[in-house]
Amino acid sequence: MSDAVVEAPLAEGERTHKLGLLVSFIAGLPQLFFPILAVLFGTGSRNNPELIPLVIFGVMLVSFVFRWIAWLRFRFTLDDDDIRIEQGILNRTVRSIPYDRIQDVSIEEKPLARLFGLGEVKFESGGGEGDDAKLSYVSMDRAEALRQTVRSRKALAAGGEAAPVAAVKAEAEPVFAMDNDRLLTLGLYSFSLIIFAVLGGLAQQFDFLLPYDWWDFKHWIGLAEDRGVSINGIGAGAQIAGALIALAALVGIGIVTGIVRTVLTEYGFRLDRNERGFRRRRGFLTRTDVVMPVARVQAAVVTTGPIRKRRGWHALKFVSLAQDSKEEADFMAAPLAKLDEIWPIAAETGIMPPDPDFAFRKSRFLWWATGLVGLSIGMIIAMVATMVFADAPFRLAVWMLALPLLFLPLVWLEWRRYGDLIDGRQLYIREGWWRQRLAMIPQLKVQSAEISQGPIARALGLSTLHFGVAGGSFAFVALPLAEARAIRDQVMAQVAPVDFSRV
Repeated sequence: MSDAVVEAPLAEGERTHKLGLLVSFIAGLPQLFFPILAVLFGTGSRNNPELIPLVIFGVMLVSFVFRWIAWLRFRFTLDDDDIRIEQGILNRTVRSIPYDRIQDVSIEEKPLARLFGLGEVKFESGGGEGDDAKLSYVSMDRAEALRQTVRSRKALAAGGEAAPVAAVKAEAEPVFAMDNDRLLTLGLYSFSLIIFAVLGGLAQQFDFLLPYDWWDFKHWIGLAEDRGVSINGIGAGAQIAGALIALAALVGIGIVTGIVRTVLTEYGFRLDRNERGFRRRRGFLTRTDVVMPVARVQAAVVTTGPIRKRRGWHALKFVSLAQDSKEEADFMAAPLAKLDEIWPIAAETGIMPPDPDFAFRKSRFLWWATGLVGLSIGMIIAMVATMVFADAPFRLAVWMLALPLLFLPLVWLEWRRYGDLIDGRQLYIREGWWRQRLAMIPQLKVQSAEISQGPIARALGLSTLHFGVAGGSFAFVALPLAEARAIRDQVMAQVAPVDFSRV
């Protein structure tokens, strides 16, 4: 698929593709499960098996008719200054999005839509709540033409010139791509137990269909004893072996789940650099095609962890006013890469790594320990309440005081990892022990600087300096108040002349 396409002609009141009606209807069939159950139970049809198919067909027919009417009432128009979308059956709404407000036009190919050669065109204006509007569904050729048209007219609205239509040519080498070996490596690092949350949610949602309580462990023990397995008769060795097997199974499921999620999301990951910015394509079932304009990048964040860092693996994200997806706010530029692969990508946006000759500032550990002090006070109150109202033994209540000590090593690791740095161009924040994160923010992108002090920090003479950028915020913590004010003034002196409407 080439970046060069013919500009879409102006269409008055254009509808989406007819096959999109079928795709949306099939995709919405799972949502009819509860309406069908409600009709079956409400009309008593469940007692007449011969009526069940008629009820199911009737509900599906009503759903299809409403979707068909909604499709007839849906129109979009590309005007000279904006794109206008009209929709609604009873309540008619008209939404206009000026071209100069559109920050991103992405194309998403869901599995069912891909079978029909269709895709969704999504318009993002940076409102922070996902897609402002989308066209579901249009042909892929039409989707590419719409994206090219919006980009061209956005350039005109900004006072520039429309991008010329280039001849079709072979794609250049990608800036970054992931092969299957690297994809598998990323999956191994992406350990996840989300499958248990999904199964638990499904079991709770549909527990009325189960013949027993899923969480009734007495039922499972009784079932085992009915099979001749006595829980009390199992020796200590067998119990330990069973626990180890269960733990190994849990780890195995977590690894498999992480690999599956990674493959579904990052399969075929390819990042290209074109005249507009970074074009990213990825996805196994749902294929997404997103362009991030370089001018919209506000900051770069390099993430890693203590395990993957030993092999030199990191990830690169860009912070932008445009939201990458509903699940992920930042634009993922390289999910698993070496630093020598990451720095050239970041350099395309004008963001550079910290100078190795500059030392990061260390904060005072006392500021980090204030949270433990508050937790200790809370544990003392809980201990007294337990002894007075619950008549608990003194030994049990005293053990509650040991809880803050368990968090002390974690707090120490977080303090040891943290550091901040400011040079002539950028701000740097290094934080996190398990989720290690290096944020690099150009000072010209900072839109606000705020100093805050809580009662404890004020008593210690410390403060937190918050930097606001479009799409996110960052902070220098445990700064002496005078130093925080000096850094704020230094950054604001560079920011004051900036016209953010052009950043």
